[in-house]
Amino acid sequence: MRKFFYLMAAVAILLLVLYTYIGGFTAPDVTLATAETKYVAGQPFEGAVKDQALGQAFQKAAQLLKEQKIEGVLGNIYYNDPDKSGDSIRAFIGIIVPDTSAALPAGYTLRTVPGGGQVVRAEVEANVTVAPKKLYAAVFDYAKEEKLQLQDFYLEWFPDEDHGVVEVPVKR
Repeated sequence: MRKFFYLMAAVAILLLVLYTYIGGFTAPDVTLATAETKYVAGQPFEGAVKDQALGQAFQKAAQLLKEQKIEGVLGNIYYNDPDKSGDSIRAFIGIIVPDTSAALPAGYTLRTVPGGGQVVRAEVEANVTVAPKKLYAAVFDYAKEEKLQLQDFYLEWFPDEDHGVVEVPVKR
């Protein structure tokens, strides 16, 4: 029994170290900011969060970047909150590109997210596996504290594997 306890303690310590390493305990920085215009090259998706096609859309964007077929960083637009809409999501999955002159891969279109408006912006130094949940929770908590109403429009991007950003426009 004692060996089992030591083994479980060792596993728990390893998991805590791993979680710390990937940024699991890092708190996001949240601010009220002015949005900059962003250009997203990607493909639309509408369906269940657990739909295999959603995962394939993410994988395609990552592969295009890895193969250097397009310049930019992973980025997505969400037009609704799946937690509020019964696990259904409307999204545009792809890559934030520097400008409108980017040559688009087959099946990709370009959408412009206009700048100038106020957004709640959250940033975190954490792995892409834990960053989204931390970012969205931080945005919603900030909006509640500051008594801000947010639009159902979410722009997220990942400048690198260990850095995530989310911007949500404030309702006027």
